[in-house]
Amino acid sequence: MNTIEPTKTPWHLWVVGILTLLWNAVGIFSYMMTRLDKLEDLGMTPDQIAFFETFPAWANSLWAMGVWGAFFGSVLMLLRSRWAVISIAISIVGLVGTTIYQNFMIEVPEELQSLGLNLTIWVTTLFMMWYALKMRREGVLR
Repeated sequence: MNTIEPTKTPWHLWVVGILTLLWNAVGIFSYMMTRLDKLEDLGMTPDQIAFFETFPAWANSLWAMGVWGAFFGSVLMLLRSRWAVISIAISIVGLVGTTIYQNFMIEVPEELQSLGLNLTIWVTTLFMMWYALKMRREGVLR
C-alpha cells in the first residue's frame, strides 16, 4: 500500500509567516484606526484626517482587500493552507487598486507620501506571493 508522507514544515516557513504576520498586523492597525475614526490618536492633523475621509467606498474596499488579504495570507501560511496563495492574490488586487487610486486619481498630501513605505509594502507582498507559491509547489501548503 502506498502512503504519502506529509511534507515536513521547513523552519523558514515559521520565520516568514511570523514576520509577515507582524508586518501585516501594522497594516490592519492602520486600516482599523482609519475606519474607527481614531486617526487623531495617531497624531494626524485635521487636514490629514479630512483627506482620509474623502476616500470613496470602493477605494476603502480595495484597501481592505490589501491589508486583510495579506494578513490572512500570513495566517494561512502558518496553518500550511494552500488558500494562502488565494488570500495573497486578493491582497495584490487590493494593492494594485490602492496604488492606482493614490498615484493617478487623487493628489496625496506631501506629508502623507512615503516612497520607502510604498516600496516596502510592494516588495513584502510580492515576496509573500512568491514564497507561498514556492511552498505550495513543494507540497508544504496543502
